[in-house]
Amino acid sequence: MSNIEIVSDQYIVETAEEKHFDLAETICKEMEESAKQRGTGIAKRSPIYIREKMAEGKAIIATTLLGEWVGFCYIETWEHGKFVANSGLIVHPDHRKSGIAKAIKQKAFELSRTKYPDAKIIGITTSLAVMKINSDLGYEPVTFSELPADDAFWKGCSSCVNYDVLTRTNRKNCLCTGMMYDPQVVHKSGKKAPWDFLKESKLYERWMRLKQRVLLQREIREAKARHRQQELEVA
Repeated sequence: MSNIEIVSDQYIVETAEEKHFDLAETICKEMEESAKQRGTGIAKRSPIYIREKMAEGKAIIATTLLGEWVGFCYIETWEHGKFVANSGLIVHPDHRKSGIAKAIKQKAFELSRTKYPDAKIIGITTSLAVMKINSDLGYEPVTFSELPADDAFWKGCSSCVNYDVLTRTNRKNCLCTGMMYDPQVVHKSGKKAPWDFLKESKLYERWMRLKQRVLLQREIREAKARHRQQELEVA
């Protein structure tokens, strides 16, 4: 895998290094701001954590040719390298819809396959754009039970506004969709036909709206039950 790639004659996409340490604060602030705007979660990370990923060679960064920050993504491992997650994908607002997010994800995917060739590459997201990118790389939707059981993996969701939904359903449901690239499945079946995301994206959107309504209705019922219980205890 080539360490540096020029994209669209205006971006540099490469494995992050110590020379990028000064961008960690900016990356973390943009992650937090993006999560607020979307009303969904990007796991909150500190500048120290981002710098650690850079120092370990486990992060991808995109900059302009002049060195201005454009985008970022890092990789994490779970269950002794059985699973690898490409996490924290973020792109500066001025450079969204430029194709740079796909270039970053592609680079992170290649880095994951190089460092951990036998690992299942996973992700959880509410973003249709990210799901499209993942599907192009060979990911397919999976249930949460197929993702790592490690508590540390799910702790990364704790800063998400929907974390309460995840915990109340015992990690069985949330607004995110789990996705996975399994190299063993691809190896056994040859080149696997990609999931037809475009064909099914409308169905997914309808499913997301239904899931939101169901989870909201459950939350309302539980809140009413708690209120009735409190009234009984007071009486």
